[in-house]
Amino acid sequence: MPKPVFVGAGVAVITPFVENGTINYKELERIIEFEIESKIDSVVICGSTGEAATMSDEEHLEAIRCAVDTAAGRVPVIAGTGSNDTRYCVNLTRDAQKLGIDAALVVTPYYNKCTQEGLYRHYEAVASVSDCPLILYNVPSRTNVNISPELLLRLSKFENIVGVKECNLNQVPDIYSICGDRYNLYSGEDGLAIPMISLGAKGVISVVANILPELTSSMIHSFIDGDVKAARDAQIKLIPLVNAMFCEVNPIPVKEAMNILGWDAGPCRLPLCEMSEAGHRRVVETLAHYDTSAVAEFLKR
Repeated sequence: MPKPVFVGAGVAVITPFVENGTINYKELERIIEFEIESKIDSVVICGSTGEAATMSDEEHLEAIRCAVDTAAGRVPVIAGTGSNDTRYCVNLTRDAQKLGIDAALVVTPYYNKCTQEGLYRHYEAVASVSDCPLILYNVPSRTNVNISPELLLRLSKFENIVGVKECNLNQVPDIYSICGDRYNLYSGEDGLAIPMISLGAKGVISVVANILPELTSSMIHSFIDGDVKAARDAQIKLIPLVNAMFCEVNPIPVKEAMNILGWDAGPCRLPLCEMSEAGHRRVVETLAHYDTSAVAEFLKR
């Protein structure tokens, strides 16, 4: 098995915007600093939760630069560089590597709905032009494309493909059966992180870690350290928050929650819009059941 980019919980960090829609880099720095101080194990910038699909090239790279500079080597920084245009993905991955990222998170091409052969050639192109560690991102609910275990076996010859963020959890046993320990797997589902860790995954790339990073990380490390009960209890405790964070399209609820807690997370960019009144009430009511005092203490500084 290749060395994992991280073990534990990586936060799929939001991108805060000001009301005119530009990125609030000062607040992004504060959010990342809070996450690191709260013992998060990795920062994942410019992913789905970060609304990277709405960013210009300049914004995308500047957000990555901000994350790398703020982390300053304290935790690994993983940058989303995926695209449905292979040439664009190749170039963005190269540019991100130059900024000092520790790995790139490369989602399957979306909308094009490519075949498994097309998917193989896409990842072949990205892996062949850079030695940057790559974590493939398999999220069929958003892309309508699945990375099959058989395709992962074909891709195993590319040594810099070191891991998979897997949201199709039903195929995880087949991945291990067919590929052995070739890949470091990470759960892409907060609510099923511990079940996936129990199968051998190294961690989770988490949305709820934006709100409760220390609890999310300690949940994973508890299981790894052998305290199954503590890990199970933490997973169950997080479920209502997980459900609330996905009651509308991510990242609408998590940005709503962060604004409620006092962050300047700002709005989402269109086509994502403000949360419904019912969704807002649900987020408020759910947050009341969790200890978010760490956020309040941090924001007092």
